[in-house]
Amino acid sequence: MRGLVLEQPGTPLRERELPSPEPGPGQVRIAIRACGVCRTDLHVRDGELPHPKLPLVLGHEIVGTVVDGGERFRAGDRVGVPWLGWTCGLCRYCRSGRENLCDLARFTGYTLDGGYAEETVADERYCFAIPAGYDDVAAAPLLCAGLIGYRSLVLAGDAERLGLYGFGASAHIVAQIARGQGRRVFAFTRAGDDAAQSLARELGAEWAGATGGPAPEELDAAIIFAPAGELVPEALRAVAKGGVVVCAGIHMSDIPSFPYELLWGERSVRSVANLTRRDGDELFALLERIPVRTEVERFPLADGEDALARLRAGQVRGAAVLAVAQAATGSSDAAAPR
Repeated sequence: MRGLVLEQPGTPLRERELPSPEPGPGQVRIAIRACGVCRTDLHVRDGELPHPKLPLVLGHEIVGTVVDGGERFRAGDRVGVPWLGWTCGLCRYCRSGRENLCDLARFTGYTLDGGYAEETVADERYCFAIPAGYDDVAAAPLLCAGLIGYRSLVLAGDAERLGLYGFGASAHIVAQIARGQGRRVFAFTRAGDDAAQSLARELGAEWAGATGGPAPEELDAAIIFAPAGELVPEALRAVAKGGVVVCAGIHMSDIPSFPYELLWGERSVRSVANLTRRDGDELFALLERIPVRTEVERFPLADGEDALARLRAGQVRGAAVLAVAQAATGSSDAAAPR
């Protein structure tokens, strides 16, 4: 099979002929149809996340069809493979419903080979059935941008006035869910990012503007998707007393010191770590009631390095997706539920 391989962090991905993977006990072999390109992939590729499996096939927003193996799915079933690829099931985190914090957890496209290839194997317990209303390319961003965004939204509580800092793959999904729940959405982007601000307004944000200035009104909660630590004090300034700032990324630059006054008033800052299978079950059930349109830029598998470069430069509108199989369904500009 063909695959893109990271041989050393900080070096370009290289296309290689790889042996077709064989499923082990409890695993399914999957013919990949599409794989999202996530900012976490960029952090792994650039060496900002330590100790990846090497050589490594990146990618953890996988949509494909089961070829063989396992017992939970049949050959031909369409499944999704997320970031969380395996947990021990025995530690205090796993036994208390917090498998996302398992110290022994393995992660797709980081410590396990992922989806920048024509095939992969995955633990069937950590795969999700993909809703029929989403085509291959449209569904791919749901497997991380959607799942992490959903978990972040839950941790933001019942905030009516929600600020989203960084309007990319996750935020453009969360904005639609939040609007469907009756919340008010305010989008903050880099100065001059007119495309992201325009997309935010299209998807229901009542205000979209640049970070660095005052929020148009007090927020009840803020979710920071951009990996920029300097946004934490800014978001704290924007939230009302009792508000929460949720840091949604797996990697963020250092948070600068800030006066205690910004935190006082029972404001809080918290992070999101990975996801649980329950998050996936809840998200896909929610999407039956609140349809979400994923805005997608589509790339062939061979252009994975280019897709990462465009993501690094902030040139992707919505989410980037590798259409791995030639028959992978989805438009080149935007994909929506059928």
